[in-house]
Amino acid sequence: MATVRIPTPLRTYTQNQAELKVAGATVGDVLRGLDKAAPGIGTSLFDDKGGLKRYVNVFHNDEDIRFLQNLETPVADADTLSIIPAIAGG
Repeated sequence: MATVRIPTPLRTYTQNQAELKVAGATVGDVLRGLDKAAPGIGTSLFDDKGGLKRYVNVFHNDEDIRFLQNLETPVADADTLSIIPAIAGG
């Protein structure tokens, strides 16, 4: 199972856990599995079409999935996915 790092604003869905182990063959599978393990977190990650929301960044072993195969990026058991919400301000 891949390790998913949960940012502080989303830990209300994970009972304040910073990391969860989630099975899946692709990044999309893992994130959908995360929504099953932590119900409701998917509404913060996915848009109405099933893609990632614009302000959600996901890194696969420190590589932005947008530069890989996006949600179709293959995931191995030893991999780490980090969810990083975009922060804006001035």
